[in-house]
Amino acid sequence: MITHGRSLAQHRATVTPFLAEFRFETLTQYVRKWARFITPRVLGVDDFALYGDTYGTILVDATTRLPLTLWEGREAERLGRWLRQHPGVEVACRDGSLAYRQGITAGAPDAVQVSDRFHLWQGLSRRVQDIASAHRGCLPAALPPMSETDPAPVEEPVENTAADTRAGRHARRLFEAVQVLTRSGRSHSSVARELGLDRRTVGKYARAHTWQEVMRRPPRKPSSLDPYFDYLQQRWDEGQHSAKILHEELQTKGFLGHYQRVKMVVAPLRRGLPLDEPRERPPSPRETARWITTHPHRRNLHINDRLPRLLDHCPELRQTHDLVRQFAAMLDNHDATALLGWLDGLADSGLAPLVGLARSLREDQHAVAHGITTPYNSGVNEGHITDVKSQKRLMAGRAGVPLLRHRVVLIAHRRRRYAD
Repeated sequence: MITHGRSLAQHRATVTPFLAEFRFETLTQYVRKWARFITPRVLGVDDFALYGDTYGTILVDATTRLPLTLWEGREAERLGRWLRQHPGVEVACRDGSLAYRQGITAGAPDAVQVSDRFHLWQGLSRRVQDIASAHRGCLPAALPPMSETDPAPVEEPVENTAADTRAGRHARRLFEAVQVLTRSGRSHSSVARELGLDRRTVGKYARAHTWQEVMRRPPRKPSSLDPYFDYLQQRWDEGQHSAKILHEELQTKGFLGHYQRVKMVVAPLRRGLPLDEPRERPPSPRETARWITTHPHRRNLHINDRLPRLLDHCPELRQTHDLVRQFAAMLDNHDATALLGWLDGLADSGLAPLVGLARSLREDQHAVAHGITTPYNSGVNEGHITDVKSQKRLMAGRAGVPLLRHRVVLIAHRRRRYAD
């Protein structure tokens, strides 16, 4: 019953803050009571982005897969204090953070520290990308040979002239590969995994009758620079290689386009290609790192065609590739016997990113060895970090860390309760 002429909305506005405060206090008491008596045998420690440049720390029971708590910051002192308040942790799985290493050593000196496999591989991949960036000049060597090495073209009808382009040759090779595999009775998903293609792309190639039907890139469209190609080629042969000067000269001949257009058109000349030859971009350092870190059995035809050519051209990338594969073998076999020799190989490589990685891993050698040989990892941590991000979005960034902690912990417990 509504009295004194107050509306229902006014009553709700009065009662809601009291209910919210009651719920918050109840949740707080529950979380504190539960966390006080639970000490995990295997603890997962990881950081997450809280907001801006501020990070937080989350602790997870790796055995029950339930989050324990989280807080703002990633200081060694606070982690050590929590571990002293909750004695009994036997294994602590973490990333390569020095702060977490020191905090675990101070709070649980008898615990076995495990450096997470994912973070180890991620750190190595970043060093590979740094090396590829330092040898960016070698990356064009991954591209197929210039068209001069290809067989002389024969006379073809006008509609088949696209076969002489790189895009045409690529479409024809994929079409032939897909047709051969699908005719042998293979499923589209199996063919897609082998060739590194999307299943829908495989279906498109399988349904086509000719490779021209699925050609991804049509022949080059007419350009406003077409009338000036002969002049550009002539000036290039005479020694004028400045795109800015060439643009100024073309303006006097009536060209109205932008300087960037001239710069893009003469780019093939710097690689020794004709002006009208469709060109393929060399791999980026990030793409090169992905090629090197991908398992050989999972590389598609594109990588298998270009990576050997790149490694033959660049000894530094070849050396990096060999070291990456050695570490991958240790992870696959869960065998750290060769770890010391591998670290020596990093230190003797002469490549600054790998030398720095060897130095940091050697300081954390025992945890790295445990990360290779033991089954413990931070996978469960990453799952709960996803929950943290989800709760942050639901609260639109308006709630503080205490409420975020309660929501993450209680939602995880409620899920487990209903699952059981």
